[in-house]
Amino acid sequence: MSAPEKYAYDPNVPVDPRVETLVNELIGRVADKWTLLVLEELEDHGTCRFTRLSKLVPGISQKMLTQTLRAMERDGLVLRTVHPVVPPKVEYCLTALGQSLGEAFCGVWQWAEANLADVESARTAFDGRG
Repeated sequence: MSAPEKYAYDPNVPVDPRVETLVNELIGRVADKWTLLVLEELEDHGTCRFTRLSKLVPGISQKMLTQTLRAMERDGLVLRTVHPVVPPKVEYCLTALGQSLGEAFCGVWQWAEANLADVESARTAFDGRG
C-alpha cells in the first residue's frame, strides 16, 4: 500500500476515537504557532540549548518557550538532556517522531509557496470590498 492510499480518508471506515483525539491534539499543538517554529529551528540547527532556542525563535517569551518545549517533550517530539555540570546545561533535540511531524507539515510550506499569489490576490479582493 502506498503512502497516499495508507492515509486516504474513507468515510465508510470507522475512525479509532484515540486516533481522532490525537489528530485534534496535534493540530491544536502545531496551530499554536510556537511549536512549529521551535520544530523548524531544531530541524535547521540540530541540538540547541534553551538560550539559543530563545534567540532563534523571535518573539517567544521564556515562559512560552518552556511551556512549548515541555508539551513537545511530553508528546515525544523533543528529547531534553540535562548534563550534570554547574551551572546545569540543558539541551533539546528533535526525536524521530518530531522529525516525522516536521516532514508532515513540510507540505504546508510547499502549498504556501505554490499558492502565495492566489492567497494574496484573494485577500486584496476581499479587503477592497469593504
